[in-house]
Formats: sequence, C-alpha cells, structure tokens
Amino acid sequence: MEQYKQEFIEFMVDCGVLKFGDFVTKSGRKTPFFVNTGFYRTGAQLRKLGEYYARAIHDKFGTDFDILFGPAYKGIPLSVAASMQLSELYGADVKYCANRKEVKDHGDTGILLGSPMADGDRVVIIEDVTTAGTSIQETLPIIKGQGDVKVLGLVVSVDRMERGHGEKSALAEIRENYQMETTAIVTMAEVIEHLYNKPYKGKIIIDDAMKAAIDAYYEQYGAK
Repeated sequence: MEQYKQEFIEFMVDCGVLKFGDFVTKSGRKTPFFVNTGFYRTGAQLRKLGEYYARAIHDKFGTDFDILFGPAYKGIPLSVAASMQLSELYGADVKYCANRKEVKDHGDTGILLGSPMADGDRVVIIEDVTTAGTSIQETLPIIKGQGDVKVLGLVVSVDRMERGHGEKSALAEIRENYQMETTAIVTMAEVIEHLYNKPYKGKIIIDDAMKAAIDAYYEQYGAK
C-alpha cells in the first residue's frame, strides 16, 4: 500500500472522521464503521485532505483534464482544496467548479460556482463518500447541461465496498452505468489491512471483536 494511503487512514482517525462502533447509515444499514467528512474543519486539515485527493487523482487520471467538479455542498471545499494541491504538487492548473442548490439570477448568475464549462472540457467529479451512487444521478445532468463536455470519472475519499442498488459496489455500478472511471483514496479493505491488530498511538483500533463485526457486516452488505 502506498505511503500516502497509510497516512490518510491515520489522518482520518486523528480527525475523528473514521470511527468504529455502532452506527446507522443514511440508507438505514447498521454498520460497525462510519465515515463522517464533516469533521474536517480546519485549514490545515483541508490542506492535507486536498493533498491526499490530489495524489489519488494523479494516480488514476493524471493531470490532463480541465475541471474538477465538486457537487454542493461537501464537494465545494473538496474541489477547491484538491485543485490547489494539484497545482502545488504537480504544477497542474486545473480549474475548480461546483454547483449551487438554487440558480442565482443576479450578479454572478447561474447554477455554477468557480469556472464555467465549455464544449470540449474534460471533467473529474470529486465527492466525499459514495454508498448508493444516488448523487451522481443528480450531478451528471447539471454537468451535461453546460455543453458538450466529457466526464472522465469520479474520485471519493473512501470506497466502503458495499452493495449499491444491486450486488456490485456503488463505484462499480457507476463505472458500468455511466461509462466513467472511479477511484478512491483508500478502500475499506486497505483501512482494515492497515489498522487490524496494529497499535496506532498506543491503541488497537480494529481488534478481533471489531474485525468480526466488520466481517459480519460485509457478509450481509458487501459487494459481490
């Protein structure tokens, strides 16, 4: 596993973004782990988060694209932070873009924030976590409505590796249904590999009992 992935896993734990215990997802599934990206709250955290995203984007898509699009609302700071780090790390001057929930009819009009889109633009979408893939159904019409643009793919922070609407993972379904590439900074398999029975700051985060709970969860909800 790449060093930046290991660092990102520990970064999520330090920020309180990745937690283990008893939770219920938005879809109603009882889960032993939870990813809440709302706990990235400081400038330093966003700078580091942007760096991890930039490295994952570079690994999968390179830097030969035009726009990094972050769906409102959580995608807005992600698109800004990651585009800044793409410039810092790789010298890539990628434009950022996001959507508003409501169309603005005065001043900076329209549904978009940041860069407008033009025919021929190549777009990568950035999100926090995708469980069921429903946000892509809302995002793609907004992007496609801006002109003859090509959506190259989607990057998220964590691939939960659970079923979407069918037997495959949400990211796999997105790849097949929308003919786009998908990637994550880390998968839950990588999280488990890095934390299981390995002390971090003097504590075992995933012990045998938690690993058994995670295995049981994937037995029920894991992607095939």
